[in-house]
Amino acid sequence: MPVNADAPDVQVELIEVPDRVVNPLGVKGVGEIGQVGVAAAIANAVFHATGIRVRELPIRIEHLL
Repeated sequence: MPVNADAPDVQVELIEVPDRVVNPLGVKGVGEIGQVGVAAAIANAVFHATGIRVRELPIRIEHLL
């Protein structure tokens, strides 16, 4: 499971060209930047809530029983 420490440095470049096709504001999404640590954070939250360390995705109820 990748964690934030495994991700390379991210260089963010802003592209100042509105894209009115995607949405009325012309805003482009950058959701990929924060996705690396999400699975690890959820797995840690499950561990703290249940005391069971899950090491495979997707996390299913069968893994916790």
